[in-house]
Amino acid sequence: MIEGALQEVARAGSLPELEEIRVRWLGRKGVITEQLKALGTLDPAERKAAGARINTAKSELTAAIEARRAALERADVEQKLREGRIDVTLPGRGEALGGLHPLTQTRLRIEEIFRRAGFEVAEGPEIEDDFHNFGALNIPPNHPARAMHDTFYLQDGALLRTHTSPVQIRAMQSGKPPIALIAPGRCYRRDPLDPTHSPAFLQVEGLFVDRNVSFANLKSTLHKFSEAFFEQPLSIRIRSSYFPFTEPSAELDITCVLCRGRGCRTCKQTGWLEIAGCGMVHPNVLGACGIDPEEYTGWAFGAGIERLAMLRYGISDLRHFYENDVRFLASLAGGTT
Repeated sequence: MIEGALQEVARAGSLPELEEIRVRWLGRKGVITEQLKALGTLDPAERKAAGARINTAKSELTAAIEARRAALERADVEQKLREGRIDVTLPGRGEALGGLHPLTQTRLRIEEIFRRAGFEVAEGPEIEDDFHNFGALNIPPNHPARAMHDTFYLQDGALLRTHTSPVQIRAMQSGKPPIALIAPGRCYRRDPLDPTHSPAFLQVEGLFVDRNVSFANLKSTLHKFSEAFFEQPLSIRIRSSYFPFTEPSAELDITCVLCRGRGCRTCKQTGWLEIAGCGMVHPNVLGACGIDPEEYTGWAFGAGIERLAMLRYGISDLRHFYENDVRFLASLAGGTT
């Protein structure tokens, strides 16, 4: 009987098959286990010799199973190594080149356009104080933007900047007119994440302060920028608005770059797209920065970089920019900077 069991073990071609043999012979209900249980039914004179034979057979079979298991495991490893072997003599496949993120491309494009017009690119801290983020910008203490539901406050009273306007404030405090700059950077507000909003977003603001600066200068600059950015002739529309830090204030609309003004879902059939808020710098803001509003005037604007990127690339959901889907990013890799 033991010879037959040993032959089964030797023929086992896989670990699952070997395990079935082990259970059949050595398991709790296996052949040898049942024989050991039956020893009690034998005469005492036969019991000792029969027990010795069964134990010897059990030891031989256990050793054979372990030896076969080790051999099958080695064979399994060798098979996996053969299947996973790399032919180092084959020519290399090369590496796919990475590219700039679409939002980085958009930011660099904006910077390039304004640098050509003589503007500097300024940066500032993302953790700000109340004065630079609100007070110097003529934002009153009871303004909704200061509320906890709109602004991220830190324990020490500092806050995460809600716009890049503090960069303009610091530039006016540390320098004298003429001042011409743009301030691109990340901002933070307690907005829900949806197709058009994010609690962390990119914004670019522009500032020009000098003698005899007029609203006509602002209009002309934004018109030229829009056409350069979207690389097509565009009409613009100025709509009256309100911001605490500018007076007068306005919203800038451009011809819908997707339907060319004919009306589509993106522009809500109006033929116009809003891309920026703008206006003449409020005299109180100039005064808070140590600039005489009787001698100097200035204009400012602010636009969302994600908004401009969505329009440039025809994207309807800004969340795509942050999901790190390589397929989506690769589809926009051809964008120019």
